[in-house]
Amino acid sequence: MSLQHSVGGSSLADILERILDKGIVVAGDISISLVGVELLTVRVRLVVASVDRALEMGIRWWEGEPAYQGTPLAQEAERLRAENAALAERLLRLEQAIAAPPAT
Repeated sequence: MSLQHSVGGSSLADILERILDKGIVVAGDISISLVGVELLTVRVRLVVASVDRALEMGIRWWEGEPAYQGTPLAQEAERLRAENAALAERLLRLEQAIAAPPAT
């Protein structure tokens, strides 16, 4: 048994960056059978990639995932957007009331 060393020397960060940039797919099937009868099949598909690379590949499951949509931060942002819209509408009504000639 011989050991081989890479000449260029890659750090873990370099390898991780390369994997995230290119992406890597791991696939496997586990099947449990008893007397020729298949009892259970587990299919595993794992994709490891950066978000940018995943978007290029058309993977965007997190966009519709309720667990990622209902975070407190997202809820707070939505509340602030609604409050901002209500304040903008109120300001517009006040400005229009000030600019309008008085009713006689």
